[in-house]
Amino acid sequence: MAHEVEAHGDDRSHVPSPGLAVAVQDPVEVPGLPPHRERVTDKDPGKMRSAVRTVYTLFYVSLAGSIWAIAAYMLFPIEDGQVSSIYANNMFIGLGIALALLAIGVGAIHWSKAIMSDKEFVEYRHPTRGLDSTRAAAVQAFADANEESGFGRRGMIRGSLFAALIASILPGIVLFRGLAPQSTPSDPEAGDPVALLSHTMWEKGMRLAHDPTGRPIKASDVTLGSAFQIIPEPLPEISHQDGYLDKKAKAIVLLVRLRPEQLSAETNRLDWTYDGIVAYSKVCTHVGCPVALYEQQTHHLLCPCHQSQFDVANGAAVIFGPAARPLPQLPITVDDEGYLIAQDDFHEPVGPSFWERH
Repeated sequence: MAHEVEAHGDDRSHVPSPGLAVAVQDPVEVPGLPPHRERVTDKDPGKMRSAVRTVYTLFYVSLAGSIWAIAAYMLFPIEDGQVSSIYANNMFIGLGIALALLAIGVGAIHWSKAIMSDKEFVEYRHPTRGLDSTRAAAVQAFADANEESGFGRRGMIRGSLFAALIASILPGIVLFRGLAPQSTPSDPEAGDPVALLSHTMWEKGMRLAHDPTGRPIKASDVTLGSAFQIIPEPLPEISHQDGYLDKKAKAIVLLVRLRPEQLSAETNRLDWTYDGIVAYSKVCTHVGCPVALYEQQTHHLLCPCHQSQFDVANGAAVIFGPAARPLPQLPITVDDEGYLIAQDDFHEPVGPSFWERH
């Protein structure tokens, strides 16, 4: 496509000055374009109609693939947790999405190869840009592309393409449903995020135990300046199929011992401690990373993910970093045998804040 060049008022020109001119004895000849070869769809209107039907049929096949992916999500549930169910769910959903995307791609390629104009043209470079003729040529280029592709004229192709593209997004939207918990007769609170995030498996009288052995820990075992990773005593008896990791992720705590005089009544719940021993959730209140580093001299807990720091001697208050609230404290005491036990569950949700936290 050739573009008309308009001169600017500052007399700039693309013609080189005489001082830069070079005499070429054997200039290279422009080879030109090979002869245009017409396609079978250019010669036979029947073949063109057949190609058009093929393209919009492929787009409708893509639409059917997207619908099947949504249907497969519902027809092959994975609530039972069986490997065969997960295999069938992933396979049939994947086949539907693959068919939807493949049909769109094949249809678009066949459209460009068999229906759109394939005439060769030369677009000469011009020395300036922003001219009125250039902008008009750009508008004309879009108009020519619309005419040559038939996008504005071929309603069946256009409509089927829009339907296929819109439908191809729907399986991904539907699959987000699988990220939400679902209630079951045996676990009616499984589909209630508020209940799931507000409570852990800690109960009154439940012993604190070492992770991962589940061996109960006595108050006398916790030395001054030490830090222990603690889990509920019954946790190791829970299988992975019954939610071992989910329960552990919410219930895990860090047990730290300070001198009793270092825990002031103004910033600590002393009735939730025992002889300087305190227990705080190990789940960071920023985005839920494990608060795993303890500085013995400063009594600070450090989250290694985003460097939030919590002061154990000051109610695990945030002293640095992006965390917005202190670590929740687990009320503890001892039983008749000297073992550390929980007085109750956490009195606030563990982990990052969410919409139902008060």
